[in-house]
Amino acid sequence: MSIRTVRYLVFLKDTLTLSLTSFGGPQVLLAMILERMVKKRGYLQEEELWELNALCSMLPGPSSTQLISAIGFRVGGPRLAYLTLIVWILPATIAMILAAILIHFLQENSPKALHFAKFIQPMAIGFLIFAAQKTITKMIKTPEAIVLMLLSAFVSFFYSSPYIFPILLLLGGLTTSIKYKNQPKVDEDKSLHIKWSNFYLWGGVLLVAAIAGAITQYKPILLFENFYRNGSLIFGGGQVLIPYLYTEFVDFKHFLSSEEFLTGYAISQGIPGPTFSISSYIGALSMRDFGLGGFVMGGIIATAGIFLPGIFLIFFVIRFWDQLKLYRPVRAALEGINAVSCGMLIAAAYLLFKPLEPNAVHIFFILGTYSLLQFTKVPSPVIVAMGILLGILTQNLLP
Repeated sequence: MSIRTVRYLVFLKDTLTLSLTSFGGPQVLLAMILERMVKKRGYLQEEELWELNALCSMLPGPSSTQLISAIGFRVGGPRLAYLTLIVWILPATIAMILAAILIHFLQENSPKALHFAKFIQPMAIGFLIFAAQKTITKMIKTPEAIVLMLLSAFVSFFYSSPYIFPILLLLGGLTTSIKYKNQPKVDEDKSLHIKWSNFYLWGGVLLVAAIAGAITQYKPILLFENFYRNGSLIFGGGQVLIPYLYTEFVDFKHFLSSEEFLTGYAISQGIPGPTFSISSYIGALSMRDFGLGGFVMGGIIATAGIFLPGIFLIFFVIRFWDQLKLYRPVRAALEGINAVSCGMLIAAAYLLFKPLEPNAVHIFFILGTYSLLQFTKVPSPVIVAMGILLGILTQNLLP
C-alpha cells in the first residue's frame, strides 16, 4: 500500500470521526476541522481553511459539506472528494431514514404515536429562532439589507410557493449588486480561466431531471428534481433550507404533515453531521407509499438531490476562485442574497408555528429551547433528548 493511499485512508477516517462527533452546527465543525485537519494532520494551512470556508459560504448548497469535500479535493483530487462526501453524509443519512421509518411505523400502529414528540415540535421552532438570530446577526449589516430582509419575510408570509424563492433571491442579488462600487477595490485586471465541465454537469442534471419529471410524472424523478432544485438555491446553511422544504413538501405537495415535519427537524438537531440531513427524512416519508424499499429509495434520492448541486458548484468554482473573488459585483450581490435568505428564516418560524395550537405549553417550550441555546452550553442533542423524555413521561397525563 502506497504512502498516498495510506494518507487518503487516514483522511477518510478523520472525516468519519467528524461525521460522528460534530454536534452543534457549522461553527463547531469549523473548529473541529481546524483542530484535526489543519493543526493535527496538516492537510492544509489555516489561511487556506478560512479561504475555502469563505468560498463555500458564498455558494448555494450545504456549506459544511462543501467545505469538507473541498478539503478532500485539495488533498486528493475529485475521487477523494466524492469519497469524502459519501463518508461525511452517510451516518446522518442512515439515522434520518431510520427515524422516518420509525415515525411512520408508530403512526400506523398507534393513534397517539407522535405524542412522544409533543414537546420537541415546538422546541424545533425554538431551534429555528435561535438559528435565525445567529444568521441575521452575522449577515445583516446595512439598512438596505434590513429592508430586503423584511420585504422577503413579508412576501414569504403571504405567497407560500416554492417558485417565489428563486425570484426573491435573484431580485435581492441584483438589488445590491448595483452598489458594487462600495466594495473595496482590488486588482481585477486578471482574465478568468474557467473550466466549465462541472458547471455543465450541474446545469445538465437540473435540466434533465426537470424535463424527465415533467414528462413521466414519476414520483422518484420528481422527488430528485425537487431536492436538486432546492439544493441549487440555498444560501446561508441548513437553517435556511427549512422554509423551502416546509413550503414544498408540507404546504404545496402535502407529502408530510406539519407534525411529521417538526418532529423530523427536531430529531435532525440532535444528531451529528450535516444539517441538510433532514432531507433524507423528508424524502423517505415522501416515498412511504412504495413500502419499506420506498423509504430507503426516497431517502437516498433526496440525499443525492440536496447535496450534489452544491458539490458540483464548489468543484466548478474552486478552480478559479482566486480570480473570481476580485470582482466587486460578485461580492456585492451576496449581501442581497443573504438578506433575502434571512427574511425567509423569519417567515419560516411563523409558518412552522401556524399549525400548532397557540397555548401556554407550546410558547413555554419555544422560549425555553431558545433560552437554553442562547444562555447556556447545554448541547442540542441533550435538549432534544430532554424533550422526548418529557413527552414519554407525560404521555398519559397531558392531552
